[in-house]
Amino acid sequence: MTALYILIGVIALYIIIVYNGLVVARQRVREGASDIDTLLKRRYDLIPNLIETVKGYAAHEKSTLEQVVSARSKAMNAQGFSEDKSQAENMLTDTLKSLFALGENYPDLKANQNFLELQQELTDTEDKIQASRRFYNTTVLAMNTKVESFPTNILAKLFHFEKEPFFELAEEEKDLVRKAPKVSF
Repeated sequence: MTALYILIGVIALYIIIVYNGLVVARQRVREGASDIDTLLKRRYDLIPNLIETVKGYAAHEKSTLEQVVSARSKAMNAQGFSEDKSQAENMLTDTLKSLFALGENYPDLKANQNFLELQQELTDTEDKIQASRRFYNTTVLAMNTKVESFPTNILAKLFHFEKEPFFELAEEEKDLVRKAPKVSF
């Protein structure tokens, strides 16, 4: 009879340990998502200031400015970390690149201190977003591995733990990351 109680105790302890491990993994995923959301909000807040700065120098570049505004709106409205959110964020990144390229065409804009500061802040924010994406995707990998691995998958299903989506780069960004940049003078 005591062997039965010991066995039940060991099983209960195992279930508690596995459940708590799943909870910790889910919380880390949520923390990573929250970090990304915070940085994305910062980026969204910087963009209108950048657009206003560019407007003064490149007013006839209306289509580029409208593309940035549209991409920002789509990215802000995309929910969670779905494929739609990833695509919207990647589109925003692309439109920001085209906005920064305007600086090359307008020497006065390129020399504007406000433009340079906003560009640096956005670059810094983009770097932090990339670091947060890596952290998030690492925690998602750990969570998804637990949810799919036997015998943890049985308890994960029992307690309604599900796989989380990765926050993916666009194919173009993956190519940029893989290739060495070209520098020309």
